Amino acid sequence: MRPRGRAAHGGAAMTAVRCDGVVQIYKAQELEVVALRDVDLVIEEGETVALLGPSGAGKSTLLWLLAGLVRPSAGRLWLNGVEVNRLGQSRLDRLRAQHIGVVLQNPARNLIPYASPAQNVAFAQRGVRRDRRRITRLLDRVGLGGVKTPVGRLSGGEQQRVAVAVALANKPRLLLADEPTSQLDGATGRTVIDLIKSTSEEEGTTAVVVTHDHVVSRALGRTVTIRDGRVGAEGRHGENYVVVGREGSLQLPPEYHGILPAGSMARIEPLDDGVILRRIEP
Repeated sequence: MRPRGRAAHGGAAMTAVRCDGVVQIYKAQELEVVALRDVDLVIEEGETVALLGPSGAGKSTLLWLLAGLVRPSAGRLWLNGVEVNRLGQSRLDRLRAQHIGVVLQNPARNLIPYASPAQNVAFAQRGVRRDRRRITRLLDRVGLGGVKTPVGRLSGGEQQRVAVAVALANKPRLLLADEPTSQLDGATGRTVIDLIKSTSEEEGTTAVVVTHDHVVSRALGRTVTIRDGRVGAEGRHGENYVVVGREGSLQLPPEYHGILPAGSMARIEPLDDGVILRRIEP
């Protein structure tokens, strides 16, 4: 792994995540399901990215790949310059423990139920030097400073906040969060997102957040929309753009399906800086 930092070689941003033609296939009973299809994606170090898309589009599958919990069926995946498929299991486990923080959709899966919030965060630091001040600061930021109750007896929302603190315990280079505000009220959710953003700004952590919450997606620096297992659109600085995939494939945003419904024919008219699609009647 390279040293932490947002820039190298004269200020050029380093790449935290790179997917090159990533495909993920899994078996459901006797069927093979293609969850991701030729995903090309680059995320620079220090970016905060919201992964959007309908349920079943492949967002959580992509997050699991970035977490090193599964390996791509095809294609290539790099995390901070390290190609995942070239790593043995022990090196991949070490990379995950030292450099990646994960918040799963079910927060209890991240936690030790009989331990307190502070003990859970301390356990997450087992692979690095323990930092008691960081433990206290993180729990204070999520509103659980001083709570001694075992996390198994906390509410779902409280467990979700502990899980965020646990994921940030060892100053990860990459934070991956699956619906981290789904069980929180508006004010508490904003507190968690503010913590993620400030960690990115102050420590250079790259954050990738799966969410259906438009408040969360607007708060982060960039959006990536997954549809049918492909990257269909990106949003930057308040503007949304379609993404041209391999072999020139293009996903028309849902709001335009009425103009160009499935099965319709269109004429492509070239411009100096792009093309126009005009529907025609056969």
